[in-house]
Amino acid sequence: QVQLQESGPGLVKPSQTLSLTCTVSGDSITTNDFWWNWIRQPPGKGLELIGFIDYAGNTYYSPSLKSRTSISRDTSKNQFILQLSSVTPEDTAVYYCARSTSSDAYDYWGQGTQVTVSS
Repeated sequence: QVQLQESGPGLVKPSQTLSLTCTVSGDSITTNDFWWNWIRQPPGKGLELIGFIDYAGNTYYSPSLKSRTSISRDTSKNQFILQLSSVTPEDTAVYYCARSTSSDAYDYWGQGTQVTVSS
């Protein structure tokens, strides 16, 4: 059974960098043909893909967030990490990590973590 767990601060001040870690168990993040995603849902809005890192360490970022986003990984800890810089209150959301497959199906999700941007 694959499990994903987000961790990080729940409150971030404007202009600071949001940093979240997703710890994966039950599978290796280097297993071929799986992608490891960060997704968020602002209050009252739909899900938004932030970006992903694939099994080989290649990254993709949503064009709207690309200038502020970095996704990296620590294979020794089986973790992948999101950093979103220069945050504003509009970045307040529930942040999820999720695994996706070569058929673009999201098959495993973390429970989500609320991040609020406020002074």
